Amino acid sequence: MRDLPALWYKPCVRSMTGYGRGKSEVEGLAVTVEVRSVNHRFLDLKLRGASLEPKQEEALRKRVAEHVVRGSVSVSVRIDKLSAQGGLQIDSAAAARAHSELSALAQSLGVDSDISLSLILGQPGVMVPATSSVAETAEQVAAFGACTLEAADQALSELVSMRDAEGASLLTDVRSRLAGLGALASELRASAEEGPAAAQTRLEERIAKLLKNSKVEVDDARLAQEVAILADRLDVTEELVRLASHFEQLALLVAAPEPVGRRLDFLVQELGREFNTVTSKSQSANVARLVVDAKSELEKIREQVQNVE
Repeated sequence: MRDLPALWYKPCVRSMTGYGRGKSEVEGLAVTVEVRSVNHRFLDLKLRGASLEPKQEEALRKRVAEHVVRGSVSVSVRIDKLSAQGGLQIDSAAAARAHSELSALAQSLGVDSDISLSLILGQPGVMVPATSSVAETAEQVAAFGACTLEAADQALSELVSMRDAEGASLLTDVRSRLAGLGALASELRASAEEGPAAAQTRLEERIAKLLKNSKVEVDDARLAQEVAILADRLDVTEELVRLASHFEQLALLVAAPEPVGRRLDFLVQELGREFNTVTSKSQSANVARLVVDAKSELEKIREQVQNVE
């Protein structure tokens, strides 16, 4: 995994779902940044809203990547002019049109055409809110970029807090279900260990039934060979060992101080494969029942794990 800033990742499990909002002001402008994230296999970052300078956009993308490893992240940037500081300006073309139309109206009505400046300024569209580019000088560009990152930091802080809180809930649920799954695995081990002996008993009873009232003698050596082959076919020791190993790795992962979502997802898939193999090898109805219960619980864990960063 790539190196990340040493700051940020403290929780054992972090959700990929969250929301954050931040706001900052500079030179009569208010910059609002909203960050939303949902599940995704990788980091999929989309910037929306106000157009940013290339360097500002690059800095914003880098800042998001410092806080988020996985998830579909949407960052919205909105710029508003502060009315108290923005002021007004005169639309000269609109003022000229207003003067011309008022003069024409006065002439057509035959009244005094002495039109005051205050009358012209009072016409709609003559006085408008002052507009200017977001940043015109190098200093303004730098100030606006810093303002955007400040708002982004606030939004990302809220986002991470929400993802941490949801991750804590996910962790509690996953640990509880893993404990239940571990108990089922212990029952499965005990039941599977009885499988070969039970199969041998069934085989011997079947042979005895078939040979009842018959003069045919059983070849004990051949019977022992068939029992050994059957026991080997039913042996799930290897699968049970791997299950135990996967459980140990899961216990370590949910306590790891780093993003573990992908590895958790992989291990859950491996657990499912091992349970399937146990079912295919076993002839025990009790083993089949335990595996069905285990796979049902495993599916619930898988749904939770898919939201882990």
